[in-house]
Amino acid sequence: MPREKTGKVPEEGEKAPDFRLKDQNGKGHSLSDYRGKRIALYFYPKDDTPGCTIEACSFRGGFAELKKAGIIVLGVSMDSAESHGKFANKYSLPFPLLADTEGKVCKAYGTLGEKSFFGKKIYGIKRATFLIGADGKIAKIFMNVKPDGHANEVIGAFG
Repeated sequence: MPREKTGKVPEEGEKAPDFRLKDQNGKGHSLSDYRGKRIALYFYPKDDTPGCTIEACSFRGGFAELKKAGIIVLGVSMDSAESHGKFANKYSLPFPLLADTEGKVCKAYGTLGEKSFFGKKIYGIKRATFLIGADGKIAKIFMNVKPDGHANEVIGAFG
């Protein structure tokens, strides 16, 4: 994928950009499929890497509480559906991981671009979570997420 500048991050209160992506089981998901529901749409750099595993397991650990609060969790990275399947199976992740292999959804949410990684500039996905209300608008944005305990932040913000 060419190293283009990332798209603009949508603002809180704006309508969340719609998309259609396949999950680790090959099932298609559109944001519009979840109209009337609250969604935690989280973007992460790479399956089965230390920070991404901590973050995914944080959502797994808080999944019952998130579900009880009526929050649907959707993870997005540029990994393949096959990679997502291995990651989800290895860590018993109970939510869909969506394969944005072309980076179009990442760009639409402004999460793809240059970032620092151990002092080096690299191109990839910036860790971020978008809380989308039942009205389809972005209720809260977390940029530069710290993976550990992030599910608790999401639960607290959606209250």
